[in-house]
Amino acid sequence: MISDVHGVLPALEAVLAEPVVARADLVVVTGDHTWGPQPAEVLDRLRGLGAGVLLVRGNADRELLQMSRGINVGLADDPLSVWGAGQMTAAHQELLDAMPEQVTLEIEGFGLVRFCHATPRDDQEVVLVDSRLERWAEVFADLPDDVRTVVCGHTHMPYLRLVDRRLVVNPGSVGLPYGHEGASWAVLSGGQVTFGRTALDHDQLVRDVVAGSSWPEVAAWAEETLRRPAGDVEALTTFGPRDGR
Repeated sequence: MISDVHGVLPALEAVLAEPVVARADLVVVTGDHTWGPQPAEVLDRLRGLGAGVLLVRGNADRELLQMSRGINVGLADDPLSVWGAGQMTAAHQELLDAMPEQVTLEIEGFGLVRFCHATPRDDQEVVLVDSRLERWAEVFADLPDDVRTVVCGHTHMPYLRLVDRRLVVNPGSVGLPYGHEGASWAVLSGGQVTFGRTALDHDQLVRDVVAGSSWPEVAAWAEETLRRPAGDVEALTTFGPRDGR
């Protein structure tokens, strides 16, 4: 399972080439495929995986879809969002329309697993590895008792924790990882959670993204965002207020 590709096609290609990912029965992508320098290319690549992939829609995907239809979502001052919305063809809009916001699958060794982008009740709500139990109780209030594992993304930091006997897994981010370098992913198999990290050459990643994007500001963005990913302390400090603390 992977999450938060954010339009970084070379990072996605590197993860898909990992033997354990390539052998997976199903790749579930928990949202935010877009908002990045290659949003259309990433959507096309994911769609090309056919029955081997299940795509969940994240908040960035929802917002870009709305913007592509002229709906004001408060991001008119974000050049990447405005440009990205203009890259969405009718086929991309149809693909994003068809994506569920969450899905429940039965997985051997885990039982029923809920896949969502941020939380089961909101596609941009923030919960973190150290969120207090009362916060998690609020987030999971409407989740059926028989769903004992939740897989989410959104915060770009991989973690595994128990919440009142329910397992929570965040595979981290493929395109914009926080906390460490490299594209993050995870595998659920036989009751075990295995985290993986695909090493990326930052110089090559920047070159490939710049060469593969038509966004006029991509070079500066790639240098700032891809070459210097945010650390975990910085990310947790930024996200903390949105966690209600």
